[in-house]
Amino acid sequence: MDAPVPKAAASAPVPTGYFRWEPEEDDVLICRAVREETHDVKTFVFAPRHRRQFEFVSGQFLTFEFEIGGEIIHRCYTISSPPTRPDTVAITVKRVPGGPVSNWLHDEFQPGMMLKATVPMGVFSWSGMQATKYLFISGGSGITPMMSMTRASFDLALISDIAFVHAARSPADIVFRDELDFMAKRNRSIRPTFIVEDDAPRETWSGYRGRIDGAKLAMICPDFRDRTVFVCGPAPFMRAVKTTLKEAGFDMSRYHQESFNFDDFTEAAQDEITEATEEIDSGVRVFQLEFAKTGRTIECPEGMTVLEAARRAGMRLPSSCSKGLCGTCKSKLTSGSVEMKHGGGIRQREIDAGMALLCCSRPKTDLVIER
Repeated sequence: MDAPVPKAAASAPVPTGYFRWEPEEDDVLICRAVREETHDVKTFVFAPRHRRQFEFVSGQFLTFEFEIGGEIIHRCYTISSPPTRPDTVAITVKRVPGGPVSNWLHDEFQPGMMLKATVPMGVFSWSGMQATKYLFISGGSGITPMMSMTRASFDLALISDIAFVHAARSPADIVFRDELDFMAKRNRSIRPTFIVEDDAPRETWSGYRGRIDGAKLAMICPDFRDRTVFVCGPAPFMRAVKTTLKEAGFDMSRYHQESFNFDDFTEAAQDEITEATEEIDSGVRVFQLEFAKTGRTIECPEGMTVLEAARRAGMRLPSSCSKGLCGTCKSKLTSGSVEMKHGGGIRQREIDAGMALLCCSRPKTDLVIER
């Protein structure tokens, strides 16, 4: 006879006793496997070039360096594997039409090939929490951080109550569907529910349809107001979920949201550009920012970050976390100086070489930037 879902839970898993992957050590990873999850999603499994184990917490991300077409590109990908399997680390990537990195990974990257990556970073995690009940809500490839948490809970046989709601376009687009069903059959405290918008060519969907709203959430997880919620997915998806929870009277102090844009930086996938409709205060000092590769020169008022000034001027620069964590916006300054307060996304030797994170760099002089 199946046991009921337990009412108490241990704290979230934080693996200990593993060798740290130090940032100043060899940061080259070797691809050990490539796994097809859906028609447009693949998982890439990596191991360190020199034998040691990874130390991270579920929900963290890696920033990879890619050389594609002679250009260096940095991208952040959340770790989809759990910290309970420390010999390898995996990322799960959706192919984005026109996206240079995701298409290169899907078409060209193979086991045995190597990439440079930073140490795991990020604070979107349940590590250390003492909550007894969780609600994970994900859309599309935003499933990856929650999958890392769920896998860790399953591996450690934690008595955690996890309601896992995942939204996808069709049954064929549900990432990790079989694995989540497998875990649910063997651990009654893990309860996945899938919501799709359309049928798949070979499957007529009999479950929940449409988009997540208050009525569906109440049917799927009647006690959602009592849970700690983690949300990850495309920006419009997360905004809709957040609004739904607020309107339902959810205590937003227990709401956690990943802030990354997981897609490649294409015209359609980049963050929305901030429109500069206001005039710059005439009493504020204004610096000139010259972008050497594009030939553009823009103005940046004192106290504003380079990235924000570029966005206001209609420029589309690579960025992801906007917190100085990921390194996606890392750029070379060939002239000028900035005040930079970062969160670990750049090394001292890179700063010494004239690199800066544009998302958290405020000009102190006019600048020339290699972009």
